[in-house]
Amino acid sequence: MTAEISGLHIMMEMEEEKCTENAVKNESVKQPGSVKPPPNIIEEDSKHMEREALNRRNDWEPSAFYSLGKETFFFTGQEISIRESLDSYGAVIWPGAVALCQYLEKNREQIDLMDKAVLELGAGTGLVSIVTSLLGAWVTATDLPDVLNNLNFNLSRNTRGRCRYTPQVAALTWGQDVLRHFPSTVYRYDYVLCADVVYHHDFLEDLLITMKHFCKPGTTLLWANKVRFQSDLCFTENFKNAFNTTLLLEIPHEEVRIYQATAKK
Repeated sequence: MTAEISGLHIMMEMEEEKCTENAVKNESVKQPGSVKPPPNIIEEDSKHMEREALNRRNDWEPSAFYSLGKETFFFTGQEISIRESLDSYGAVIWPGAVALCQYLEKNREQIDLMDKAVLELGAGTGLVSIVTSLLGAWVTATDLPDVLNNLNFNLSRNTRGRCRYTPQVAALTWGQDVLRHFPSTVYRYDYVLCADVVYHHDFLEDLLITMKHFCKPGTTLLWANKVRFQSDLCFTENFKNAFNTTLLLEIPHEEVRIYQATAKK
């Protein structure tokens, strides 16, 4: 009987994913809007449920579970189910993303995201953008075109009916083209978020160009990353030279650091 129930649960979950994915495919990924829309109307009952769910959780309960290519997280009193893929680095959750979500959830007074315009670079599976949306921000999640379908799927599945603003998804390739597709006169953000975007790849210079493009006066950039290679340390030095930086958090056993940066005058 237990096996039958388990099998039925998996079939229902697969059917739910199929319906959600079909709905996502019908939504074309457009150039993101630059004007913040009015907040979504969220029923008061859902807020009570969020508080109740948060109160039910025990301190010992793990923050993530892994099963069948998915990870389940609990942030802001909500269950977040992330579909992963091994097709690309952008379709896997890395430790910097989890650390940044935990930091944002625990430090809401210092980093108040309510009604803020937020851009995520290299959003990957969308975990950071989902949590940021749940914290009340108007989010634009960006990444390379080949990971947008999975990104859009995860955002739609985990934010629909839950968030103050409906998050946007957009293609963004780091480098010079960003000047043409995202002119600073039109696109301005309160926060720019980056999680585990620095590893052994050939686009670190383009990444820094993109960070500098979006991190204008009045913008705060938060970057979380696991240190893996010598090139990561070289990028960190270039990052510190490009911005006014503060090390917000270091997790030694995971080799993860979270930096805050603002534009130099």
